[in-house]
Amino acid sequence: MEQQTQFTEGKILGPLLKFAVPVLFAMFLQAMYGAVDLLVVGQFGAAADVSAVATGSQMMHSITSVIIGLAMGTTILMGQKIGQKKSDEAGDVIGGAVVIFAILAVFLTVVLMAAAAFLAGLMQAPEEAFDKTVIYIRFCSAGSLFIVAYNVLGSVFRGMGDSKTPLLTVAVACIVNIAGDLIFVGGLHMAAAGAALATVLAQAVSVILSLMLIRRRGLPFRFTIKNIRWNKAIILRTLRLGFPIALQEGLVGISFLAIMAIVNTLGVIPSAGVGVAEKLCGFIMLVPSSFMQSLSAFVAQNIGAGKRTRAVHAMCYGMLASLAIDVVIAYFAFFHGDILSAVFARDAQVILASADYLKAYAMDTLLVSFLFCFMGFFNGCGKTTFVMAEGIIGAFGVRIPVSYIMSRTADASLFKVGLAIPLSTIVQIILCVGFFIYLNRKNKEKSEDIEE
Repeated sequence: MEQQTQFTEGKILGPLLKFAVPVLFAMFLQAMYGAVDLLVVGQFGAAADVSAVATGSQMMHSITSVIIGLAMGTTILMGQKIGQKKSDEAGDVIGGAVVIFAILAVFLTVVLMAAAAFLAGLMQAPEEAFDKTVIYIRFCSAGSLFIVAYNVLGSVFRGMGDSKTPLLTVAVACIVNIAGDLIFVGGLHMAAAGAALATVLAQAVSVILSLMLIRRRGLPFRFTIKNIRWNKAIILRTLRLGFPIALQEGLVGISFLAIMAIVNTLGVIPSAGVGVAEKLCGFIMLVPSSFMQSLSAFVAQNIGAGKRTRAVHAMCYGMLASLAIDVVIAYFAFFHGDILSAVFARDAQVILASADYLKAYAMDTLLVSFLFCFMGFFNGCGKTTFVMAEGIIGAFGVRIPVSYIMSRTADASLFKVGLAIPLSTIVQIILCVGFFIYLNRKNKEKSEDIEE
């Protein structure tokens, strides 16, 4: 295994981009899982099949976001240990993560399998697509072990400053997923069930490949079976860092599920349209999301090393780099949403509905360049409770109520419903700026006390 990357010395922008690019491509390929499912189902199935995969995959995406948020605790803690030159303690961090997520995987499998019909009903899945939505959720639930394991392994690699290995494993998995979709959906006509089966199979391959690479290369620090134990201090610290992010991701996911449920009441065409748009948004948000994850690891190492100014500079570089790319993405999403939507659907009405919703998301694309980098910075600082708080305020104070109000207007449209998303981001950015100023003042006061 190549040695862990140190972010505490030398230039900032170059190493940050070098780390962020593989993260970006890995997230792109991971997003391809659901996107390819929808693309293939859109070409071989009916609107009800598209709606089922859209609703079911949105549900699974929200659950995966919670897992990623919880796993971020492992990334941050490992980054801090490396920044503090305590790599020998990293083995205990991994061991604690294995314990936490093994329990979580079993819990998710049992609960999701049992509650699939309830969740589909909660999502207001259209009657024509209800049974297919239940099947999709149950198939994906059966693979919860692989969903959890993949994200834990990714968090470990990123904590070490290695973003290339997750890219390799997800690239192979993406190929498997595409092949599985073509066989199960295109060849065997299994529709939603085939799409779910292909996704689970792909994630299983990514986990097996990751473990094979670790076994072959080894780790840059000591790790044995003895590290896998209930280490109360490590586990509590990991949960203290990861739980607020997981809760925030979960509640934000619920807010988007609520929007999906609101849209589902408008009919199968709006449901399929938003489903297609959400898949596109998964790609649209990749750049700021990759910088958020990269900054969490970059900042964690520098905070651990006591280099806060360097961490702030990294955040600013991340904002500028993300914005430069997102300007182009926002242009295509706003003015050419119909062309993008046509990639995932062939129904003209579904394409128009998706394009209408994308216009609102295009506005948000520019805003999240700032919001996500703020979040990555605060996560790396260990201020995950604030990240949770601002996410909850944005989701439940703005996103859900505004989308509901817009859906009940006389001339309701998906564009108006979608406006709740950028409005929420604006509120969250204001909160982040205020908290950043507060931390700066607090840090300055602490420095003055030390000097005295």
